[in-house]
Amino acid sequence: MVVYGISNCDSVRRARAWLGARGIEHEFHDFKKAGVPAVALESWVAAVGWQPLVNRQGSTWRKLDAGAQQAVVDARSAQTLMQAHASLIKRPVVVWDDGEISVGFDEPGWATRLGRCR
Repeated sequence: MVVYGISNCDSVRRARAWLGARGIEHEFHDFKKAGVPAVALESWVAAVGWQPLVNRQGSTWRKLDAGAQQAVVDARSAQTLMQAHASLIKRPVVVWDDGEISVGFDEPGWATRLGRCR
C-alpha cells in the first residue's frame, strides 16, 4: 500500500495516523520531496478520472490566475497542471494492496474497505 501526499497536509497526517493506529503498514511518497511520478498520475486519472484529483478548494488552486484555472478542461490539461503544481492534487492518493486507487481520506470508507480486505 502506498500513500501519496505531502507530509504537512492535515488530511495526509490524519490518514497516516489512522493507519498507524491500526497497525497497517504503508509506504509514504511525499510529493514535495520526491515529486509526482508521471506514470502514477496517469494511472490515477485512468482509474478515478481527473476531476476528483484536482483540489479546487485548496490555496494552490486559488492562487492560480483565472486563465490557468479555466484551461483545466480535460485529463491532459489537468495532468499538466498537477504535474507542475503537486499541491493541486487532492490528498491523500492511496494505491491499495489490490491495486485500487482512492482519493482523499474517508475514514468510514477505509474502515469498510480494510474490513473487507482482511
